[in-house]
Amino acid sequence: MSPKPTVHAQDAKPATPVLVELFTSEGCSDCPPADDLLAKLDTQQFEPGAHAIVLSEHVTYWNHQGWDDPFALLQVDSRQDEYRDRFNLKSSYTPQMVVDGAEQFVGNSPRALDSAMAKAVAAPKRPLEISDAAWDKSGVHFAVKTSATGGEHLFAAIAQDVSRSDVKGGENSGRTLHHVAVMRSMKEIKSNFADGRALSIPASGVNKGADAGAVRLVVFLADAKSGHVVGAAEKPLTMQ
Repeated sequence: MSPKPTVHAQDAKPATPVLVELFTSEGCSDCPPADDLLAKLDTQQFEPGAHAIVLSEHVTYWNHQGWDDPFALLQVDSRQDEYRDRFNLKSSYTPQMVVDGAEQFVGNSPRALDSAMAKAVAAPKRPLEISDAAWDKSGVHFAVKTSATGGEHLFAAIAQDVSRSDVKGGENSGRTLHHVAVMRSMKEIKSNFADGRALSIPASGVNKGADAGAVRLVVFLADAKSGHVVGAAEKPLTMQ
C-alpha cells in the first residue's frame, strides 16, 4: 500500500473571504439568537473553506415598539430595502442574513447559513487587499488593490463590537445583549478605487469610551448590477 501524501501547511488552499450581513434590531425578540450565531461565526470561523467577514446592521423600524435601538441607522434601512427589491421580497424583516449579496434567509438558521456559505466558497472571487489604513479626526483613510473590471462598486464600512447593551424596553426588555461588528457607517465608491489611491470613510458613531469595543474596516467589491460580492477584506483599526 502506498503511503498517503504529506500535506504541508503552505500547500493548503487559503480560506475564501465571504461577506455575511445580519439585519437585526435590539427591539426584535427573534434577533438575539441570530446575533449570537453571527458572533459565533465571527469568532470561531466554523464554515469550512471560508473566512467569514461579518457586519451587524441594525434597522430603525423596530424603534416604535418601546425601545430605540442605539445602533440603528436609516442607512441600514435603505440597504436592506435594496436587498428586498433584489430578492423580490414582499417586505423587509429581521433577523435576515445575506451572504455575499447572493443568498438571503432567516438569520437564526444555522442550516441555511451552512448552505449559503458553501455556495459562496465555491463562487469565484477577486483578490482584494487593504493597505495604509489609518485613523485621524476626519475619519479612516486607506487604499485598496484589486483586479476590478469596471463593472463593480467598492463598499467600505466601519464596524465596532459592542460588549454590553442593556435593553430597557420593547420585546427584549431586561436583557443584556452583545453584538459583533456593528456597522456605524458605510460608503459606496463607484469608480477610481482599484489602483491603490487614497480613499476615506467617516468614522462617525464609533464609541471611544472606556468600554469601547474593537473597531474594524470592512471593504468589499460588489457587482454593480446583481449586487453579488466578488471580493472582500477586513482590517482591525487602532482607536484614535
